[in-house]
Amino acid sequence: MAADKKIAMFPGSFDPFTKGHEDIVRRASALFDEIIIAIGHNSKKQRYFEIDYMIDRIESTFADDPSISVITYNELTASLAEKYNANYLLRGLRNTTDFEYENSIAQVNRYLNDKLETVFLITSPEWAHISSTIIREVHKYDGDISPFVPYEV
Repeated sequence: MAADKKIAMFPGSFDPFTKGHEDIVRRASALFDEIIIAIGHNSKKQRYFEIDYMIDRIESTFADDPSISVITYNELTASLAEKYNANYLLRGLRNTTDFEYENSIAQVNRYLNDKLETVFLITSPEWAHISSTIIREVHKYDGDISPFVPYEV
């Protein structure tokens, strides 16, 4: 029954998609029937990695799992979730700062779509120090980012 399907949306800018993100998705795949990785256009941010490049890299990372898909969007996350029948938003938390920020967003998303539950997974310790911002900075100055991303750059 399609109506009983547990569909989670994992929204973010994913600039770049990290091993921490991969860890959250792989662990969540045991909880949900389907996971949609939704790459959003953030009007406040200029992308470092091209969006098509990132879609290709994320799709190749999860090529072994047909229940994981990748889309892009430019609208409210709560509205997008409704369009895709996703009743769950998946978020990873590295620390208490992440929780404060994500909690505020979860409250607004719940207000905008009362069927939407945000599910927080704590980042595995080996990836908790990784952030896309730091990885972009290392890459910008020709540092090796291969230990932090699940694909070749």
